[in-house]
Amino acid sequence: PTVLLALGIQEIHADQEMMGKISAAGQLMQCSASLDVLFLLDGSYSIGKGSFERSKHFAGKLCDALDIHPDRVRVGMIQFSSTPHLEFPLDSYLTKEEVKERIKRIVFRGGSTETGRALKYVLRKGFPGGRNLSVPAVLIIISDGKSQGSTTMPAMQVKERRITVFAVGIKFPRWEELHMLASEPTEQHVLFAGDADDAANGLYSTLTSSACSATAPGCKVENHPCERRTLETVKELAGNYVCWKGSKQPNAVRASLCPFYRWKRVLIKHPSRCFRTVCSDPCDSQPCQNGGTCVPEGLDKYHCLCPVGYGGDIHCAPKLSLECDVDLLFLMDSSAGVTLEGFLRYKAFLKRFLQAVMGQDSPMNVGVAQYDNNVKIPIEVGQHKDAFSLMKSIDALNFSGGGTLTGRALQYIAQHGFRSTPVFADMQDDLPRVVVLLTDSKSQDPVAEAAKYARDRDLFLIGVGSSFMKAELTKVTGNPKQTIIYSDPQDLFNRIPELQRRICNVDNPEGCQAQSLDLAFALDASSGVGLENFLRLRSFVRSSCLHFSINRDVTQIALVIYGSKAHTVFALDTHTSNSAVLQAISQVPFLGDLASAGSALLHIYGDVMTVQKGARPGVNKVVVMLTNGDGMEDAAAPAQQLRDNGISVFVVVLGDARADVLLRVAGSPNYLVHVSSYEDLQYYQGFIIERICEEAKSPVNLCKPNPCMNQGVCILGPGSYRCECHGWEGPHCESS
Repeated sequence: PTVLLALGIQEIHADQEMMGKISAAGQLMQCSASLDVLFLLDGSYSIGKGSFERSKHFAGKLCDALDIHPDRVRVGMIQFSSTPHLEFPLDSYLTKEEVKERIKRIVFRGGSTETGRALKYVLRKGFPGGRNLSVPAVLIIISDGKSQGSTTMPAMQVKERRITVFAVGIKFPRWEELHMLASEPTEQHVLFAGDADDAANGLYSTLTSSACSATAPGCKVENHPCERRTLETVKELAGNYVCWKGSKQPNAVRASLCPFYRWKRVLIKHPSRCFRTVCSDPCDSQPCQNGGTCVPEGLDKYHCLCPVGYGGDIHCAPKLSLECDVDLLFLMDSSAGVTLEGFLRYKAFLKRFLQAVMGQDSPMNVGVAQYDNNVKIPIEVGQHKDAFSLMKSIDALNFSGGGTLTGRALQYIAQHGFRSTPVFADMQDDLPRVVVLLTDSKSQDPVAEAAKYARDRDLFLIGVGSSFMKAELTKVTGNPKQTIIYSDPQDLFNRIPELQRRICNVDNPEGCQAQSLDLAFALDASSGVGLENFLRLRSFVRSSCLHFSINRDVTQIALVIYGSKAHTVFALDTHTSNSAVLQAISQVPFLGDLASAGSALLHIYGDVMTVQKGARPGVNKVVVMLTNGDGMEDAAAPAQQLRDNGISVFVVVLGDARADVLLRVAGSPNYLVHVSSYEDLQYYQGFIIERICEEAKSPVNLCKPNPCMNQGVCILGPGSYRCECHGWEGPHCESS
């Protein structure tokens, strides 16, 4: 191959992290000394117009490393080809913005590459608009180094005048000539324009040792082995081939072997060293916790990109949200069995959990009870409406140290834990009531009957304890999924995200928890719905997702929004947790154009409910369309196509709409839900989820939709299927 990327022309031998630091420093450094800088810009035909434009861009980037000001750095420019041409003297433009704008307006002139003549012009004219000899002069030559005249003598004379010369290669430069043009040591004065940030760093690094002020605190100049390459055309013997030659005899020729040559482009290597400034990175200390990614901002600032479930502070502390409205009571074991150390650990866990999940939008209906032989409720549910006062009350809790009567505590909490008193008149009575039991000591009284008594009174019980408490906690909760086990004291704090999920999943319909389901929501984001109502629909989808256990094995959820066109917000296999889905839904944009429900259903059929996009063979598939009824005229045929391929379609329509059109899309009244207003949609959530769960339990056809790709035919067998492929291979005809 003879065509090479410019990136391969110069390579600094350093790891990716170091290259990032070099680039970052190159973007931030500025030389602020008194300095006269003259650019000598190659505008010859060997450069070409495209590379000339890149040279201009590069010169503008180098200006970013210079503090251009009448009393500090002044900049001028000469374009050279057959003859030199002064584009602007050093005293014409006095700000960086003016200089960069003027560079953009320079026009390519073309001609031969007379670098020597341009240097003689500088020797004769000096730096036009420059200052006296007390101000250091810097000449920056940007060229491919392919001069058509001698440059040795004028280059030497320029350097004898104490002018610092930088030679910057462009395109595929001839490095030997650039080394001859540059000041000594050449390793510090030869740069490559392919990477502007790197070259700006190299320029700054060299100038700091002479003209510019010292490097910034925490920064230093380092040298790295680097290699530069020249792309040259060489003559190569291709071999000897039969040819015909003349003879001394008239009208006679004879066969012979003649050498044949071909031209080949090769890279000639020039080992060197590159001097670059690197600064201590604020991310070197790895300040981001819990798998967060540190992103530096300048030399002394950074921010953390935190994974889902974290971001409680700048270092990615756990940052969750309950994402649900519940009345929440923590029941803490304060008996001698857990010891004072264990009780203090529970307090710390409780504080950290609440700090993580209680934001401005999170419910504040939280209470704390503690028990040993007796039960007391020092913090009533809903007593504190702000996190600060709640934390102070938790700090004031005292260890009691008595017997462990967990059964008695559960019965007491069932009767008195969620009392309705005037103090709590503003609380919603219909919120789920959740009790989180924190214990690490076997109960001295029976727990099963008391726990059943609590559950029968519509209390949802979650048990948190160490592994040897697993059996007893399962008796308390009545469901292993509601039992959270930690392996050691520190692991308790790692269970914060799991506890958050359990709290918000307590009211889920059991049928959906056990059944596998591929579920797609189609959300009308057209102007007919309007922004305010669209936000209501989005909130409805978000709260509905809380009723499903989202992972690869149980429920997968996709979201499509549509106006005149449909857009996949996330596919079935994009997110594998409830928290990730909730966060993605929160960022769904409003479109605001006309509605086409048909295009949305076609999009779901061809680009969502497919094996390529994560749909699972043998799993029931449901589409729920939320719409105001506009744009449904073209939706009946795509909806029927979905049904023909084993995909159920529910249509949830809000407001007034034509019943006959909607019924054709839904296919049956059993799949059409009519809601009179957007405000009333919340009251239909339970019914809609129940219908979805019924579909999840229905028998499934393994060949619908077709799991075979590339026109493969699905053949049903007893409890299985196979794909009959034509010109393709693999279990699903996926390989050619």
